[in-house]
Amino acid sequence: MKKTILILVSIFLILSSFSIFAAAEAEGGVEKHAFIFKNTGNPYGDKQMQGFEDGIKEQGFEAITRAPDQPTAEAQIQIIEQLINQRVASISITGNDYDALEPALKKAMGEGIAILSADSAVNPASRITHINQADSEMIGRTLIQAAYDMAGGSGDIAILSATSQASNQNLWIEWMKKELAENASKYANLKLVRIAYGDDLRDKSVSETEALLQSFPNLKVIIAPTTVGIAAAGRVVTDRNLIGKLKVTGLGLPSEMAEYIENGACPYMFLWNPIDVGYLTAYAAVAASEGKLKGTAGEKFSASRLGEFTVVKASDGGTEVLLGAPFKFDKANIAEWKTVY
Repeated sequence: MKKTILILVSIFLILSSFSIFAAAEAEGGVEKHAFIFKNTGNPYGDKQMQGFEDGIKEQGFEAITRAPDQPTAEAQIQIIEQLINQRVASISITGNDYDALEPALKKAMGEGIAILSADSAVNPASRITHINQADSEMIGRTLIQAAYDMAGGSGDIAILSATSQASNQNLWIEWMKKELAENASKYANLKLVRIAYGDDLRDKSVSETEALLQSFPNLKVIIAPTTVGIAAAGRVVTDRNLIGKLKVTGLGLPSEMAEYIENGACPYMFLWNPIDVGYLTAYAAVAASEGKLKGTAGEKFSASRLGEFTVVKASDGGTEVLLGAPFKFDKANIAEWKTVY
């Protein structure tokens, strides 16, 4: 009897193994890594997801790239739940809210999924580490210094941001304010009159730019630390024949901003390569899912063509990986870069 039971148990285990193997074969048997961006229709996000997909495929895995129609935490939470059910190995996310995503991301962590944020951070409790484009302090201070230069040292300036919950935008704005406060004598005649939010939506960003012009007719510079916002502001300045009177700077895609740099609406701007942000995230995500990257300051890992990176402490108490310094685009180099991304 015991022998019969052992034989039946053995047969059951063998059949179970075949079933698991068959299921894996049916699904392709390839480990999946996911990236969630803020929302659809964002060229910057498209490039970032492209870089992620390239990096994941290079490592022999399958990439899933998703983005909701609207840039809200609720919409991203729905996608997170779907990815948990798909049993992905990692989820990297450009967060629409610093704190609101925490319960969903912690649930994913509880299922053994490695969680990273990229571009726009989620809080440290919700991630292993954060993939940052550049040093946030450098970005914020650089943008104020650019506005000071374009305004000739005096006049009204405004900020056109993405959403009010976007952690990267808020951190850059915080450093912009610190630059103004810590160098009060230098910026005594430069006045930050308003921070507007276009929610990374083209039409709303255009409307917010129009509202700034209506409220502040003597506005000299608009700083838009968002690719959607800076393109919208460049379009308004161009269409309203305000070139020379109102200048735009911030963070933009060369392909979208070439016209406005060439016509003078935007004397110069800054950015990094969003493809590289996604690519770096892909290598960090795989390393984290394999237990080779735990998010501890001082850890090093390789991102193939981008080289070796080191995890460092982040200003929010967690850790991050920095891609590099922001790059300046102007009339001298925009023709070279506008066909790249």
